[in-house]
Amino acid sequence: MRPLSKKAYVAAVSGLMTLAAAVTLVAPGLSQTAPRPTAKPADQVKFGVYDPEGVFAGDKSVGIEHVYIPWRDSDPTSLAKADAYAREHRRDLMVTVEPWSWSPGTNVSGEQLLHGILAGAYDGPAKAVCGEIGKLDRPVTIRWGHEMDLPNGHFPWSSWAPDDYVAAYRHFVSQCRIDAPQARFMWSPRGEERLAAYYPGDAYVDEVGLTVLDLQQYDIDQYGHARSFSEALRPAYDRVVGFGKPIVVAELGFQGDSAFMEQWLQDVRTVGGEFPQLAAVVYFNAVDPYAWPEPYGRPDWRLQRGFVN
Repeated sequence: MRPLSKKAYVAAVSGLMTLAAAVTLVAPGLSQTAPRPTAKPADQVKFGVYDPEGVFAGDKSVGIEHVYIPWRDSDPTSLAKADAYAREHRRDLMVTVEPWSWSPGTNVSGEQLLHGILAGAYDGPAKAVCGEIGKLDRPVTIRWGHEMDLPNGHFPWSSWAPDDYVAAYRHFVSQCRIDAPQARFMWSPRGEERLAAYYPGDAYVDEVGLTVLDLQQYDIDQYGHARSFSEALRPAYDRVVGFGKPIVVAELGFQGDSAFMEQWLQDVRTVGGEFPQLAAVVYFNAVDPYAWPEPYGRPDWRLQRGFVN
């Protein structure tokens, strides 16, 4: 998934809010006697938000600030502003680097992009982004070429064969480490069955990211019931847990009626010991930039709608 506009990559200069705070705000009436999963200690699972509208401002317990940036037609120096805000609020910084431009009509085909990366034609844009990250003087998690296992036409890099993706990912990481030696790198598939073929190897991966986007009506139509957070996460988690890396839900979004939303907020916050390698959950607080199959349209993942105000 990517942001809705070019301005999104500096969205983190606005305030953010953790899911923990969202639970307090939107579900104060949840039964105190109902069985609840055993929560992990707060220092074991971090929560963060990608929030381009800056709606959730002022929460001091947020642990991760997520921003997006394309490596073409962007201003890499804006990353310093995002980092300054994250430092001020004692937050880690996670940067999704998308290997294309957000300017309509300027991108090449997937095949041309692949050949260009492997030939070094995009080392300049990569150096510009990684060079700015390298100036930040602290570890930053870089997520590059995400959801490569989901060939739905959204991203040119998801059209590549697994071996080609691995070669391109390794090329980027090798080049980026020159300018950002302290960076951590997140390999972030969607979570599909064939994801293992795209794994670039332990030497190139510090964390594994996953995407969990859940629409209540879609669940009912496809599965016959509304899924829980655990049910939605479990298949992808089981596919990557064997890599032995910390696992992050890098993009989380859910939408449904009030009962569905309250339950998911509760479940996400109390993930318990059933996902021992889950290190963080980062919410995607925006409207989906892509339409789902008919009749679902573009889900609105924003937590504030109908809950906070």
